[in-house]
Amino acid sequence: MEHQDFLTHARAQYLALRAAATAAGPEAPVPTCPGWNVHELVRHLAGAYSWGLAALRTPADGERPHAEPRPEGWEDLLAWWDDRFTELDHVLAEADPDTPAWTFAGPKTVGFWARRLAHETAVHRLDVEHALHGPEVPTLLFDSEFAADGVDEYLTRLLVRAARRSPIEREGRLLFHAADAGRAWELRVAPGEAPVAGPITDAATDGDTAVAGTADALYRVAWGRPSGAIVTGDRSLLDALPRP
Repeated sequence: MEHQDFLTHARAQYLALRAAATAAGPEAPVPTCPGWNVHELVRHLAGAYSWGLAALRTPADGERPHAEPRPEGWEDLLAWWDDRFTELDHVLAEADPDTPAWTFAGPKTVGFWARRLAHETAVHRLDVEHALHGPEVPTLLFDSEFAADGVDEYLTRLLVRAARRSPIEREGRLLFHAADAGRAWELRVAPGEAPVAGPITDAATDGDTAVAGTADALYRVAWGRPSGAIVTGDRSLLDALPRP
């Protein structure tokens, strides 16, 4: 996907997320993020956008940036959140995606943050839709190319970071198949080692765990959200993967 494609997705998902958040209300619990209500989720996202802006202003080899303090009141938080998203979107839209910038994983470029903005917003839009509608979200289906990219970001970027915080104490090979997107991944994990993801190296052999379905279904699995993906083999190996 291209830089501008990510920004287009981010804008659409943000507008839908904000509408769902205000419809659900700040006190509505978010079942896919235990312990959070909509207020906490919006506060988290506002901080993530502020952190992204700080990162874009930090040299690629600079010290880890920090988000600004966020307002506590709901109405003030909504306005602050709007401002952070608008500013972040503007900065990303005007920048060359290959411009160096601080990142926590992967390429140290501005383009990293456009991708991150799109997927962070999309997944939490799904969370707020669950807060509004309950277990079944009636109309939300992510574009297959975008969803497949989100699976790739999780397996090749975010999982490595998550595993540093919560080491994976299992060993095995997991295969992921998104038939509608024509994409597949192999993930190898072992105790004390960073997870390694890439193309399937030997399609003739089974993995310990296989996850198959639409890209939309795999996207939800990758983020630990309710999904219709089919899991065969050792389900506990999939469940052992830390989520971002």
